[in-house]
Amino acid sequence: MTYYVQSSEIRRRFAQAMSEMYQSEVPKYGKLIDLVDRVNKETLENNDFLNERLTGSGEKNRLNIERHGAIRVGTASELSMLRRLFSVMGMFPVGYYDLSEAGVPVHSTAFRPIEEKELNKNPFRIFTSLLRLDLIENKELRAHASNILSKRDIFTSEAKRLVECHQDQGGLTEEQAKVFVSEALETFRWHKDATVDYDTYQALHNEHSLIADVVCFRGPHINHLTPRTLDIDKAQRYMHEMELNPKSIIEGPPRRQCPILLRQTSFKALEESILFSNQHHGSHAARFGEIEQRGIALTPKGRSLYDSLLKKSKEKTSGLSNEEHQRVLSDVFYDFPDDEETLRQKGLAYFEYSLKSSKDLTKNQDEANMETLIKHGLVSARPITYEDFLPVSAAGIFQSNLGDGQKNSYNSNESRASFEEALGSEIIDEHDLYHAIENQSITSLMKTINKKT
Repeated sequence: MTYYVQSSEIRRRFAQAMSEMYQSEVPKYGKLIDLVDRVNKETLENNDFLNERLTGSGEKNRLNIERHGAIRVGTASELSMLRRLFSVMGMFPVGYYDLSEAGVPVHSTAFRPIEEKELNKNPFRIFTSLLRLDLIENKELRAHASNILSKRDIFTSEAKRLVECHQDQGGLTEEQAKVFVSEALETFRWHKDATVDYDTYQALHNEHSLIADVVCFRGPHINHLTPRTLDIDKAQRYMHEMELNPKSIIEGPPRRQCPILLRQTSFKALEESILFSNQHHGSHAARFGEIEQRGIALTPKGRSLYDSLLKKSKEKTSGLSNEEHQRVLSDVFYDFPDDEETLRQKGLAYFEYSLKSSKDLTKNQDEANMETLIKHGLVSARPITYEDFLPVSAAGIFQSNLGDGQKNSYNSNESRASFEEALGSEIIDEHDLYHAIENQSITSLMKTINKKT
């Protein structure tokens, strides 16, 4: 019988290899990892509740390996092949993000594990953006960019062969898995030589620097790897102290007693030497160091409230320092409940339920709605962690690392259908995943209660 390596193990190996490669290419990333490890250790030492919560959920074991990366591709065929490559590692497209409204000419998805047990084994994610050539206003430049992209192949022949093997065999052997990780990694490697001359690069850069980043190189070099912190405000302060040149504000919701969704910051993109095809020496800024803090996943109702408050805050936060920005955000988000009980009772967030104690279970069963069971200490409700991304925050991170003079927005319609056509599959709705976890926990809980009474 042939043994095939589990997809979670291939994902773990790939994530580790990616981290090692990126640290060798961007030494500041190593400093960022040390900073986050320090912050997390200090936070857990002073917060027994959080320590217990993370241990109970299985997230503590994954904390020091948690990463997400980001890449940008230029064609439908590149995106479709990435889907197949990531499926080898048990990573699937979740969520659709249109960044054009925030002035970034891409739309995106995140490849990630979709089952809770798989996330706890290794939660590696890749936020993957597809360039929207249709948003390049100059028709000649658009055609030129399309022609350049049509001539490149960002995958090694061996990586493509092993993707086919995985599909045909239903898995990869130990030797095949080793080669696959090595070959797949080549797609994400940095190349300091551009595939175009300086004038072409400059023309694309003037249109939008992200367009130049996608079109002018041999492949979609990983532009950041993001560790997860438990206290992003402290991490931001430490970045200043370590002279890591952080972006001016933390993206996402304000600091809260009950964190929601996702908060992100980064150190700014490095200026790196580039050799163009006409032997002209120049520089390019694309790769940076990001940190994230994850909170509870919000229901559509909660997300609608979040989006409305975020939109309201934008009218008041433009041009403010981070300290002022966070203060104004906190004021605006006063209308968003900041305790788990209210979030749960108002249906604003997702929770996972489990039996805490069977004592007096029979006595309370007749009135056993969920809130009563929780009130009597029989059932625990654990917040479900948000595993996905925020389009406005992603655009904010991208824009802060793209330099000045970029567009504030593009006049374009959301194009999920065209993205899915390029991808070659439907995108999984993240709310379906969170809703399923919550419902499955309730079903399991009720079965357990029925057995015990």
